[in-house]
Amino acid sequence: MDIRTLPLGILETNCYILNNGTGVLIIDPSGEADVIKHEVDGIGLPVEAILLTHAHYDHIGALEETARTYAVDTWIGAEETDWLSDPGKNGSGKYADMGIEPVSADIEVKILEEGPMEAGSFKFDVFHTPGHSPGSMSFRFTDFVVSGDVLFSGGIGRTDLYMSSHVDLVNSIREKLYVMDADTDVYPGHGPATTVGEEKAANPFVRG
Repeated sequence: MDIRTLPLGILETNCYILNNGTGVLIIDPSGEADVIKHEVDGIGLPVEAILLTHAHYDHIGALEETARTYAVDTWIGAEETDWLSDPGKNGSGKYADMGIEPVSADIEVKILEEGPMEAGSFKFDVFHTPGHSPGSMSFRFTDFVVSGDVLFSGGIGRTDLYMSSHVDLVNSIREKLYVMDADTDVYPGHGPATTVGEEKAANPFVRG
């Protein structure tokens, strides 16, 4: 599996482009739709789906344009479907003084459910990992997991946001992510990749 990390948008939120040799999966089209399109078109394989770890504005900044460009299913947790078109809930409405324009994506979506999933030629497991947001989802492939803003290298997601919960976040990390094999690579919503083992041993916020 080829994994390309594109830090995009004002917060340099990681958009992931997965290529399994048959098709492409886009996770969190965070911003700069033209950059995403250039990367995907350079691969030369069909886009098979778009996955969202959650619906905060910095993870969906290029969602509407990307979804319309490729006309594929977009998948999201049930708790946050209405956040896509609501700047008050996705957070973009609060930061006009930072030059952030309200983000709204008017598209049809499909609902993620916890458990095994297939999207085109991709097979993976979906984990509901609430805390940073109520509908946060993590996606585990054979030897890596895309964790969104749940777990970072040396950090964890914020829990001072709309409908966030520190208790839920810690439980998600310990009960869903830290039970994975220690050598599982973790691809977070911001910053560099890490491993489950590294975070269990050294993450200052949630130790294993």
